[in-house]
Amino acid sequence: RRMLVMLILVGLLLLALVGWNVGGRMAMKEAMANMTQPPQTVSTTRVGVQAWQPLLSAVGTLRAARGAELAFEAGGLVTAVKLTSGAQVAAGDLLVQLSDADERAQLRQLEAAAALAELSFGRAARQIARQTISQADYDRIAAERTARRAAVAQQQAVIAKKQLRAPFAGRAGIVTISPGAYVSPGSALVTLQQLDWLFVDFLMPQRELAQLEIGQRVDLHVDAFPDQTFTGTLTAIDPRVDAETRNVRLEARVDNPDQRLIPGMFARVDVEVGAPVDRLTLPQTAIAFNPYGETVFVVTPAGHDAKGKPLPPTAQQVFVTTGARRGDQVAVETGIEEGAEV
Repeated sequence: RRMLVMLILVGLLLLALVGWNVGGRMAMKEAMANMTQPPQTVSTTRVGVQAWQPLLSAVGTLRAARGAELAFEAGGLVTAVKLTSGAQVAAGDLLVQLSDADERAQLRQLEAAAALAELSFGRAARQIARQTISQADYDRIAAERTARRAAVAQQQAVIAKKQLRAPFAGRAGIVTISPGAYVSPGSALVTLQQLDWLFVDFLMPQRELAQLEIGQRVDLHVDAFPDQTFTGTLTAIDPRVDAETRNVRLEARVDNPDQRLIPGMFARVDVEVGAPVDRLTLPQTAIAFNPYGETVFVVTPAGHDAKGKPLPPTAQQVFVTTGARRGDQVAVETGIEEGAEV
């Protein structure tokens, strides 16, 4: 009997729990059904007309106006390094010196022989004037003087090859050589780059050739300075189209007074072609991009209710055709008209 009473009490408790759960869910559904979706706060803008400069875009690589990997023509032992990494050098500055003691000693010997040949030639010139020597002797002495002079000049050239000098003004690269090291002929020791202005090399499809002319303005953007625009001028158009890619190579000159740009940098290039044109533009945030096409929400007035009270405006989704982009602005080709509120 006690077992029966306990089972009845447990059954009543279970029924109470089930009823409370079902009732709570129904109440929650009813409350959610009665809730209204809160309004979303949005901003609107008017479709305006802006004058856009037509551009041809490409990617390019910066190249120094003058750049070289400097090396010795002759090998030898380094005795002095007159250069520090990253230094600005002038044309003709001595950068690295090799040991040239033996060559200079030989030069002094040749200079002494040349001085003696000069004296002999002076005497021969006076003697030939008095006709005390033959013409053959005079010619031999004159040839000896010329040969001695040539030997001195040759030895001076040998000594000059022991000195590495800057062929032009520019900024030196990182120097890793030290006095006491032995260098072989032709081994690159340091790079020298002239950075006052640079070239940018880029490619364009052959279909764009009709729009390209020497002297057109070129704008450059590099990742290192995203907020800065570097300007240049189109200086050369290759007279040959690549047979494999059907692209033509172009060259532009870019001023670099602050020397922020360095050779080898990747750059985005925009070439200004033609006259500015008027375009309908919108911010990119106003356009929804999806696989079915681009759309915008156009604000339209809803009129008034039966009592004459103005109703809130509504937003209607319309498809548009977009074009080029300039920063955060997008050109709209079709779908909306100037002055529309989106």
